[in-house]
Amino acid sequence: MIAPPDASPTSNVHRPLVRQVIAVANQKGGVGKTTTTVNLGSALAERGQRVLCVDLDPQGHLTVNMGVERPDDLELTVYDLLCDARVAVGDVRLQAEEMGVDFLPANVELAGAELQLVTEIGREGILREKLQPYLDAYDFVLIDCPPSLGLLCINALVAATDVIIPLQCEYFGMKGMQQLQRTIERVRAKLNPHLRIAGILPTIHKARTLHAREVLGLVRSHYGDAVYPIQVADSIRFAECPLAGQSILQYAAESDGARAYRELASRVLDQVGVS
Repeated sequence: MIAPPDASPTSNVHRPLVRQVIAVANQKGGVGKTTTTVNLGSALAERGQRVLCVDLDPQGHLTVNMGVERPDDLELTVYDLLCDARVAVGDVRLQAEEMGVDFLPANVELAGAELQLVTEIGREGILREKLQPYLDAYDFVLIDCPPSLGLLCINALVAATDVIIPLQCEYFGMKGMQQLQRTIERVRAKLNPHLRIAGILPTIHKARTLHAREVLGLVRSHYGDAVYPIQVADSIRFAECPLAGQSILQYAAESDGARAYRELASRVLDQVGVS
């Protein structure tokens, strides 16, 4: 299931070059960041896009979801990419063949990266510098951010062209949006003026509960068109996917979750003018 990618993932089919770098970010944990990164990546690949997913979370959940059973045994990870000037994306990159995406794996070692990078000059832009030589090989780079607004997340926002914010349909999830927005605004002002919020994605939506419906209504009234017209329903199938090393598109192709992420992929492609 896991293999090194070809020397170049570039297809012979002529296509417009998109090169979107999307950070999937929210400082709150358990809101569906990894689920969104994996399944959006799989849905974009299903549409013929060349996708690289980056696991920037020391928990390594994206890496496990890609089929790596023992992330701690990996010889090179995103930690080495960020902390060792000699390590390039091509040294770390693996391929999830079933999903049709490449990915950069992570494990618990990544938790030490922030401390190690704190004295580095230009520390906020290291991920951008490492990704830059490889962007021509991909249409989309998706970054699974950690549940914090520390240096790893800042690196993702500096590298990104866009941010997708998975937002759990709960009151405290909505309250945390203000802090994330302030961080995005500071990054835009000082480090990445072209960064934009591509959209807010309602996740873990429990349509039968009044609370979830009320929160979704508040989010839509407050953020308007910034909220994708999609709700990713709460489902046990998302929790089962990592055990199979698959996305929801392979694991339960006709499920509501698969349909939601295919719709999200369509919206993301529409935003960049790709039909």
